[in-house]
Amino acid sequence: MTHPGLLARVEAKPEHAAQVQELLENALDLARAEAQTVTWYSFKLGPTTFGVFDTFDDEAGRQAHLAGPIAAALMDIAPTLLAGAPDIQQVDVLAAKLP
Repeated sequence: MTHPGLLARVEAKPEHAAQVQELLENALDLARAEAQTVTWYSFKLGPTTFGVFDTFDDEAGRQAHLAGPIAAALMDIAPTLLAGAPDIQQVDVLAAKLP
């Protein structure tokens, strides 16, 4: 069975990389409050490149997340702190190893 997910890539302006990292670290509390978000990860790929990967039980959960506070926060900071709009892709998780 596949599960809906999201993979987002975020490129910070060099002078704002620390602020973007802090926002993504602090977003964990928001993700924990989302009942329909099953897993949520934020990560750093390079000095100014960050990402978020999350999964949901169903499409309704994915859409709720896209309309939620984390996505809104990313869109709010985009003009000021990001080098461009976040690249958000919908994915389907085919298999996963979980604890």
